[in-house]
Amino acid sequence: MITKDKAIEVIKSLPEEFSIEELMDRLILLNKIETGLRQAERGETFTTDQAKKMARTSH
Repeated sequence: MITKDKAIEVIKSLPEEFSIEELMDRLILLNKIETGLRQAERGETFTTDQAKKMARTSH
C-alpha cells in the first residue's frame, strides 16, 4: 500500500498531459518498490543462491 503523499508525488512528476496507463504503470511500480522495502525490513529476503535454486526448480 502506498500513501496519498507518495501518489501525489508521482502525479506531480508526470508531464502536464499523460495517459491513465502511464499513471497506473508508475503507481504499480511505486507499490512494488514499497512492498519490496517492507519485505526487506522484515527480513523476508533471499540470497542469490536461494533465488537461483528457486528459479531452477520452478521450471
